[in-house]
Amino acid sequence: MLNGLQLGVMLFLMAAGLTLIFGVMGLINLAHGSLYMVGAFACASAAAATGSFWAGLAASLAAAAAAGAIVEILVIRRLYRRDHLDQVLATFALILIFSEGTRWLFGSFPLYLDIPPLLQGTVSLPGGSRYQLYRLAIIGVGIAVAVALFLLIAKTRLGMRIRAGESDREMIGALGVDIRTLYTLVFALGAALAGLAGALVGALQSVQVGMGEPVLILAFVVIVIGGIGSIKGALVGAVIVGVTDTMGRFLLPQLFGLLMPPSQAGLVGGALASMLIYIVMAVVLAVKPQGLFPAAKG
Repeated sequence: MLNGLQLGVMLFLMAAGLTLIFGVMGLINLAHGSLYMVGAFACASAAAATGSFWAGLAASLAAAAAAGAIVEILVIRRLYRRDHLDQVLATFALILIFSEGTRWLFGSFPLYLDIPPLLQGTVSLPGGSRYQLYRLAIIGVGIAVAVALFLLIAKTRLGMRIRAGESDREMIGALGVDIRTLYTLVFALGAALAGLAGALVGALQSVQVGMGEPVLILAFVVIVIGGIGSIKGALVGAVIVGVTDTMGRFLLPQLFGLLMPPSQAGLVGGALASMLIYIVMAVVLAVKPQGLFPAAKG
């Protein structure tokens, strides 16, 4: 359950930026996973150069936000009034550019990021079991980010403008809001959240080219389940996907092991586990086609 919650929190950091970008700009951004990769590589390289994970974490936020702002200004601005097919083609091209650029800068071999000494080791849980402190820290960071995003969207002037941009972008432009700057800020914020997710997960797995695309697929499932444009929906959807995926991969092979030989149980259980989140998504869409918590309009 805790591993599923940790996966869900990581997916929330990805999906929150993705749902903000789609909700405010109406843009399908397939390159969001590349910004996750940028954050992971920036953290790993900065940590290796300075010897400090925290310096790497700051570098991941700065690099991902800067990359997002540059991409928005140079490429994305030309896509807002285009149809979704053009957006898909352009942002898919950005995936290839980011992948080859990262390979050119860092090579094809993976980088490795150490868990900071402060967060190494395990902690005792009720019942006597122990759990990795770093994974608990990721859960805590995700909860803190969720609260901060809620306060930003609901209680600040920038959040008011973001909500207004979701409802009627032409009207807030007519009222004197610099819509282009607003879009750049939203895109940079979403990119920074993706970069933060990449940096945090980079200490649990190798940092390599193409690491963002599998996570991007799960993030799209999250926002479809939770509701496009909704931060609350992104959080709830992420927890559902994270727990469902992790528990399914753990429990289903064991369940089928009671019914068939272990070699077959692993194959059948693993195959069904990989389908489970899409089955959940289909059920949710059959009941609530707009997702569990669609963003309010008007």
